[in-house]
Amino acid sequence: MDRIRARVAAEVPDVEVVGDPVDRLPHLVTFSCLYVDGEALLHALDRRGFAVSSGSSCTSSTLRPSHVLEAMGVLSHGNVRVSLHRETTEADVDRLLAELPGIVAGLRAEAGVTGL
Repeated sequence: MDRIRARVAAEVPDVEVVGDPVDRLPHLVTFSCLYVDGEALLHALDRRGFAVSSGSSCTSSTLRPSHVLEAMGVLSHGNVRVSLHRETTEADVDRLLAELPGIVAGLRAEAGVTGL
């Protein structure tokens, strides 16, 4: 998870990795992408075989912005939560990290946001 936290922050422009880097659940990482709709990002990742969620786990059953993320003072839109399972391999993580920047850039381009 530390590798995902570091690489997403370094390789995806205008992204905020949410939560404490140490005091957190070891199998979860949440990040918010500016200028990207969270549901669109969720579906784009799903089409490529990545099962992720949007919002916080406390609000995963609703489409409303996460009150938890809002209370933390972080972006509550463009949000994705990645949960690694025992079966997740290093190759799975490598593929996510390789594909994510292009997926986010593509969604931003579709929304008319370029030059980041």
